[in-house]
Amino acid sequence: MIDKIVSDVRKGVERRRQKVPVCNLPARKSRVLSLSEAIRDCQHIPIIAEIKPMSPSEGILRQNLDVVALAREYEAGGAIAISVLTEPKYFGGSLENLVEVKDATNLPVLRKDFIVDEYQIHESAAYGADSILLISSCVRNKLSNFLSIANDLDLETIVECCSAPEVKLAVDAGAKMIGVNNRDLHTLRVDLGVTKQLAKYVPSNTILISESGVRIAKDIRFLIEAGANAVLIGTTLMRSKKPEEKLREFVQA
Repeated sequence: MIDKIVSDVRKGVERRRQKVPVCNLPARKSRVLSLSEAIRDCQHIPIIAEIKPMSPSEGILRQNLDVVALAREYEAGGAIAISVLTEPKYFGGSLENLVEVKDATNLPVLRKDFIVDEYQIHESAAYGADSILLISSCVRNKLSNFLSIANDLDLETIVECCSAPEVKLAVDAGAKMIGVNNRDLHTLRVDLGVTKQLAKYVPSNTILISESGVRIAKDIRFLIEAGANAVLIGTTLMRSKKPEEKLREFVQA
């Protein structure tokens, strides 16, 4: 599945590059907001709330999705940032959703996608992202270069890791925020224990964000006690009939 997604993403990037080269991307219009500061300054449990219209494993997560209304509910519920899936084929996302969320809220916005080409980093800045996700297994030996490009564009980065060697590579490359995905991207199996296993390899001055698998408040308590500084939640909030209330419950977990 991952190989197929990445292959399709590359094709999409090339189509967009041919249509709008880097030199013709729009100039950034919005001010950059710091995700790392939002996490450090938070007075409750820092939750990054995700807008993910669908997933390969569970299909459509929310019918009749109003991206702006949901983003505002997330903000009202206490989210410290909003993650926006922009991959269209498998996750139903779009860059337009990212723009709408950025315009509608006062929170840092994370572009979450399978970033495999530096064009996507320039694109993220042009469309108003404050930070981006770099999946270690997808960027591989390009990680240091991608981190440098993002830094030059004033974009913060979360480097997503699924193993101790990936965490070490991320730390050595200069990652300031590391995301641990509790979902195995190849089997789609979820295990919250992955965060606990990998937390010991993350330096104390590096922000650790736990991703995937949260369903109840108890899960959040487990992840924070395991060493996470923040938690990214997608599917549970997307499926919730009252996401604002659910978030209020989670941030006080």
